[in-house]
Amino acid sequence: MADLPPFTLAVVGAGPRGVGVLERLGANAAERPGGRRLEVHLIDPFPPGPGRVWRYDQSPLLRMNSMPEDVTMFTDDSVTMAGPVRPGPSLLEWARKVRDSGLDAEVPPDVVAELTALDPFDFPTRRLQSAYLTWVYRKVVEDLPDGIDVVEHAARAVGADGHTVRLSDGSAIAADAVVFTVGHLDAEPDERELELVEFAARHGLSYYPAGYTADVDYAGVEPGETVLVRGFGLAFVDLMLLLTEGRGGRFEDLPCGGLRYHPSGAEPVLHVGSRRGVPYHAKIGYRLRGKPLRLPRFFDAYAMDGLTGPALDFRADVWPLIAKELAWGYYSELFTGHPGRVRMDFAVFADAFADLDWDSPSMRDLVARAVPADADRLDLDRLDRPMAGRTFGTAEEFGKELRKYVEADLARRADQEFSADLGAFTALLSVYGQLPTLVQRGRLAAASQVSDMDGWFHGFFSYYASGPPPRRLDELLALHEAGVVSFAGADMRVTAERGVFVASSTSHPETVEARTLIEARLPGPSVTRAADGLLRQLRDAGELAEETVADPVTGARLPSGRIHTRVSDSRVLDGSGRPHPHRFAVGPHTSARSAAAFTRPRTNALSFRQNDAVAREILALVSGNEG
Repeated sequence: MADLPPFTLAVVGAGPRGVGVLERLGANAAERPGGRRLEVHLIDPFPPGPGRVWRYDQSPLLRMNSMPEDVTMFTDDSVTMAGPVRPGPSLLEWARKVRDSGLDAEVPPDVVAELTALDPFDFPTRRLQSAYLTWVYRKVVEDLPDGIDVVEHAARAVGADGHTVRLSDGSAIAADAVVFTVGHLDAEPDERELELVEFAARHGLSYYPAGYTADVDYAGVEPGETVLVRGFGLAFVDLMLLLTEGRGGRFEDLPCGGLRYHPSGAEPVLHVGSRRGVPYHAKIGYRLRGKPLRLPRFFDAYAMDGLTGPALDFRADVWPLIAKELAWGYYSELFTGHPGRVRMDFAVFADAFADLDWDSPSMRDLVARAVPADADRLDLDRLDRPMAGRTFGTAEEFGKELRKYVEADLARRADQEFSADLGAFTALLSVYGQLPTLVQRGRLAAASQVSDMDGWFHGFFSYYASGPPPRRLDELLALHEAGVVSFAGADMRVTAERGVFVASSTSHPETVEARTLIEARLPGPSVTRAADGLLRQLRDAGELAEETVADPVTGARLPSGRIHTRVSDSRVLDGSGRPHPHRFAVGPHTSARSAAAFTRPRTNALSFRQNDAVAREILALVSGNEG
């Protein structure tokens, strides 16, 4: 093959996922027979490594919601893949290496101080993560074997015709294969959002549809004006900081604990609500005290194989296994880490627990006998909807109750006496990594069941396990005390009437009118409404399709919003369901539903497994040995 021209691979998206695929190409290259060169073209208008989301050029106020020891871009021996393991440092290990080696030149000057003082329980700025990802990219390129070359293109891919990928700078790449390493898909406003856009235009209002907060221009939000914010998760946290401290306000640490906010006068008044009416739980700030958890225990491939029937009901069939797994993680830590708070030997409890159905009368009786304090028992319904069925006479009364809720959450997430919560958290991470198996095996074929998994359960996971650093909730309380943030309540509803936006909730009878409404959330996946021109072009040509699932009543195929890929090898499927011979797509909004491009060490991350499989498929194309 020495006389053949290089095999050209176009990687559309040079963020962490694209770099992960590149790393796997290098790791697996030793198994590639023949001598044909591989030329990898990385296409991204943002810097390779960090990409768009983790680019250095964003507010220094924005932080990760992960601790540095929980972030890695490198495989380890927990990853079940065909390719070789190529270990490397986590974010924390890299930061310590740079600090101890005095290699400050590797990071921008204004993050050196943060890097020097980094603690395992810190939540790094996104700028520091950007520096880590930049280093990872450079190391991956440096470690590539002879025969693999990288060409960077600081441009967007705007079209693909046959083997030609056209770029926004007017150039084109003749690509033998293409990998779309897509993150969250930007989407045009949906039908309901378009109605609000049109209403705002008619009445001179401001409406901000769902979008990535760091990319939205909120300069039009006036100081002092009342702003309705729908969404109480991580997008709201970013918005809250950008419109307060980002406008010159200042937080003061109080000697007795907590914070005081000193306004600049440029802040709006944020009136925030959501379905739950409460913010995401703060990240946990301690480690397990008990014995190492055995996970997965009740939600593994064997258990999923045991689920009967051609299609499953997520709530009736799958959720009980998930809930039992969460309870196993919770009670394992409670019994082994806090034996003084239980009345039964753990081995006896574990044997009985294994034989009982989740939330059955027998299981409730077992927990009641073994765990005397109600506060030590896991109540998943109460966790999911803490304000359900609770009403208050005024918004002020609800605000006081929500403050107590947040203060209690902060105290619990900082106190190792409640480390059973970390057991449940760890089990939830395990469950999340197992869920794609259900889709891969076609067990969740009905639209309502996939919706439950992608919608309700993903929301529960984010709310419980993917919340903000604790300080962010301290800042929320300080902003509320300063009158900059108020709380709308649970089941927040916004109507467009009388020329304004009107917010109400089930938590109290008061309403709030405003001339600005912000959707504080990322848009849901949608190939139909894709904002990306390349995806639209491929969709309209029938060369890329949106995954569909069956309506359980009518049997009609309904869109899931995700790019339709063959889960076994990540090949893009066209409108007829045929796999493309040389186009691949990986990322959270494909049929595989993988999580973030980087992950916690030693978790057998699905994204790493997919990267390895895709790299091996591409190398098979290079060598001419594709199946």
